[in-house]
Amino acid sequence: MTTTRVINLAGEISDFALNDRGLAYGDGVFETLLVHAGGPVWWSEHWQRLLHGAEVLKIPAPNEAIVRNACHALLEKHTDCILKIILTRGSGGRAYAAPHNPEPKIIISVHPAPTRIREPVTLRWCDTKLARQPLLAGIKHLNRLEQVMARNEWQDETIFDGLMCDTENKVVCSTSANLFVKIQGQWLTTVIDAAGIAGIARAWVLKQWPQAQEAHLSRFQIEQAEAIFICNAVRGILAVKRLGDAEFPADQDIRDLQSRLALEQPAFAMGESRGS
Repeated sequence: MTTTRVINLAGEISDFALNDRGLAYGDGVFETLLVHAGGPVWWSEHWQRLLHGAEVLKIPAPNEAIVRNACHALLEKHTDCILKIILTRGSGGRAYAAPHNPEPKIIISVHPAPTRIREPVTLRWCDTKLARQPLLAGIKHLNRLEQVMARNEWQDETIFDGLMCDTENKVVCSTSANLFVKIQGQWLTTVIDAAGIAGIARAWVLKQWPQAQEAHLSRFQIEQAEAIFICNAVRGILAVKRLGDAEFPADQDIRDLQSRLALEQPAFAMGESRGS
């Protein structure tokens, strides 16, 4: 089950050109939304991040009502799934210079939802490093080769994800999620100022836990933590039981946070199974 639709800023059905700058240069941004009971979870938060990314890249912003209507039409036959929204600058020739009057394209697609993970997960360390680029830090731009390379470092199905450091060996995130660690009773999350994505679930956790702090963290600090979890807008909050040779016990703070998230967003209720 994969359904795709391409529209322009006016909401008209359009073709995707082979010279689209999103394909040629990764010139665009995207959002991946969990859909539960026919409704996209955290729509407003995702939309605001997409607009912020478009502003950073200086891509004309689409109209929310137009995009939401197109998404609604695509979701008519899908109640629990993944909705992906890609905004590109559109076609623009071979050179890097952006066209003076771009004609952005919005690509909307529907995909099967992943199976709900109910148990704590195992992580590993990735060898691939994240480049430091403060201008792009936080936004969900289309250039994800570092994550692709990192994820291809292992085929062991018992390992859910891998943690990535930047070129200064500061821990940033996993290949697909943000990271929270408990050190001496204090919950910390990595600073997203030079690499990584400012996640929607990460922002939700920081709002729920105003006492949690952002910090630059080393690999040694992570391995000595009392508890760890990762989070993103599709999987929710996942406790970590193992990272390499380090093991982490169950933590009540994480269980309480998972319950709070499920209460606010039933899509993340641990008792539900989520199929395709």
